[in-house]
Amino acid sequence: MNQTIYRRQSNSAIPDVIFVLLITNGLVFALQQFFPGVTGRLLALQPIVDHPLYEFPPFLPWQLVTYGFMHDTRSWMHIIFNMLMLWMFGRDIERLMGARRFLTYYMVCVIGAGIVQLLAGVIQGWGVPTVGASGGVFGIFLAYAMAFPNRRVMLMFPPIPMPAKYFVILLGLFELTMGYSGAAPGIANFAHLGGMLFGYGLIKYWASQRR
Repeated sequence: MNQTIYRRQSNSAIPDVIFVLLITNGLVFALQQFFPGVTGRLLALQPIVDHPLYEFPPFLPWQLVTYGFMHDTRSWMHIIFNMLMLWMFGRDIERLMGARRFLTYYMVCVIGAGIVQLLAGVIQGWGVPTVGASGGVFGIFLAYAMAFPNRRVMLMFPPIPMPAKYFVILLGLFELTMGYSGAAPGIANFAHLGGMLFGYGLIKYWASQRR
């Protein structure tokens, strides 16, 4: 990645924007526990085209933002994994980009992931409600691999270390395969790809503006 698009900031263990994102996701998750119906109808990303067996509440524009702060309440692992990845990979990217640019990047990835997820539902003729910060997190994965292509990261399953650039390539191919095959119906694979796609486009746009 062209390092000139970045701005360095302090080496705090939890940079400012990531701290706010962690707190906001936690508060929204708590809100979901008390008002699951209201938050599900108003804040989750509702599909444009309903599933043939179900009828969902209408899509509302702000859901392209709010869905990225919600998580599956049936398991704590969804929010724990996303927030852990946000902190592990995002802190170096926020330090490089600076707070304002990092927040812009993250939100573009979240919104872009939501747009791709909606389009995927239109193409296949039906969709389901979507929640989760994964679109933003996958965008951060991409930025990390572009900024530190040869830095080694450790896979969880299997635990194999590899350069970040290969990790992201394999991750993208995996998400594309899962999304195309439909082998993981409970996971928004195309949203993950959308976060990476919009993140890549924004990085290239910033780089071109610097040039």
